[in-house]
Amino acid sequence: MYEVILSLHSYWAYLVLIILIIAVFNAIIKTVGGKEYSAKDFRISLFTLILSHVQLLIGVILYFVSPRFSLWGELGGGVMSNSLARLYLVEHPFVNILAVALITVGYSKHKKLLTSTAKLKKIAIFYTIALVLLLSRIPWGTWLG
Repeated sequence: MYEVILSLHSYWAYLVLIILIIAVFNAIIKTVGGKEYSAKDFRISLFTLILSHVQLLIGVILYFVSPRFSLWGELGGGVMSNSLARLYLVEHPFVNILAVALITVGYSKHKKLLTSTAKLKKIAIFYTIALVLLLSRIPWGTWLG
């Protein structure tokens, strides 16, 4: 079961990154270009929100079924002195939860705004910060390897 969830989490991450990059560039380009907010922009930001929340759910399940989870019992506070264990058990989950929260906040805040520029700017800011956070905590060595 662990291997299936791990594969799903890894492949779903590609979808999340692709749609998040599309959402960020779309919002930035339209903000800078002074273009109007459209139904397409709404769908892109909503799809990003949904995909990121599904990824979070898969990640939470993976966290608890992972063999690495037992390191909490074995190492206790020593998890923080082991860089690989700290990445998988603390940094990756915490930063990615924070990134999904930023996507959620950005989506919620943009819906309340009335002008196109304000809506697109809000998405651009929150989604860009979330993208940077996600990219900073991906275990690149194992994910691409």
